[in-house]
Amino acid sequence: MYVAVKGGEAAISNAHRLLADRRRGDRSLPAIGIDQIVAQLGLAVDRVMAEASLYDRALAALAVRQARGDMIEAIFILRAYRTTLPRFGYSRPVETGEMLVERRVSATYKDLPGGQLLGPTFDYTHRLLDPSLLTDEAVDAPPEREEAGEPVMRVSDILAGEGLVEDDGSLPEGHVPGDITREPLEFPMARDLRLQALARGDEGFLLALGYSTQRGYARTHPFVGEVRIGEVEVELDMPELGFAVSLGRIQITECQMIAQFKGSAKNPPQFTRGYGLVFGQSERKAMAMSLVDRALRAEEFGEDIVAPAQDEEFVISHSDNVQATGFVEHLKLPHYVDFQAELDLVRRMRREYEAAHGENTELPEAAE
Repeated sequence: MYVAVKGGEAAISNAHRLLADRRRGDRSLPAIGIDQIVAQLGLAVDRVMAEASLYDRALAALAVRQARGDMIEAIFILRAYRTTLPRFGYSRPVETGEMLVERRVSATYKDLPGGQLLGPTFDYTHRLLDPSLLTDEAVDAPPEREEAGEPVMRVSDILAGEGLVEDDGSLPEGHVPGDITREPLEFPMARDLRLQALARGDEGFLLALGYSTQRGYARTHPFVGEVRIGEVEVELDMPELGFAVSLGRIQITECQMIAQFKGSAKNPPQFTRGYGLVFGQSERKAMAMSLVDRALRAEEFGEDIVAPAQDEEFVISHSDNVQATGFVEHLKLPHYVDFQAELDLVRRMRREYEAAHGENTELPEAAE
């Protein structure tokens, strides 16, 4: 229960002005621009877009600036803005097999059709502070190679050729994909809804759960079948025209995680998959998502549910950082009436304890 605070409007107004002052910072320095954030803090922009479920780099950059770099606050701001937008329809499923690939690596096969493409990655950097970044030194243009133009086949297709990995899977006949932004969560969930929730789940939470599955808190021994980053085309069916129209291209990260499965009475021993797909360059998130997706399929494979990452309701109910933020940060708001009730209860219990044990447990006057 919340109570009004006398003079609260003035205090809140002053807090907003102070926040704006801290956001602007030293006036002798140039203000950071949206274009700068988009161009130079791209991974932060990508995370905000992914977890807010809104692909717009300029708006995500604006949210990052408004939130002073607080990623979860920026996600909250952009998610709130998203609710104000009209919905024109649903696009066709994107065909990631036709991705214009910028980065594509596999931990399962060294030599791949289409090759390993390292792309822009921190994987082979030394994680040492670079003093040259203190100044605006010139940066050499990256080397480029001619576009091969050949399809980049999936690693899973190699395993599928020998029948060593499960099929892509299919939904029940007549199944209509759900939309977690329009329907309340109900458990158990179909996998399409789970993947939607995981795609905009908190990266840190999913990373911790994915880590737990590697340390024995789930039945997985994962291998990165493939991580790829690139652009895909988004198309919208136009009933008036009788064909689909391209809306443009977006950058995504896709991960297929390969995990073991000992087989069952119905299926021979084979590899199973976990899947992750997110907006932008967010491979750590896509990998964590794929680990958790595989863990959440435990019941599907007849595995015992013994770990947090395998508990669908636990994972999905706590993965959303916007909801988690609201639940945690509301504790900062006034709870005076609630606390007074708790305080009276503890005092009464202490008096009852004193009467039962013959001890003096009265609080000092200063504590009153």
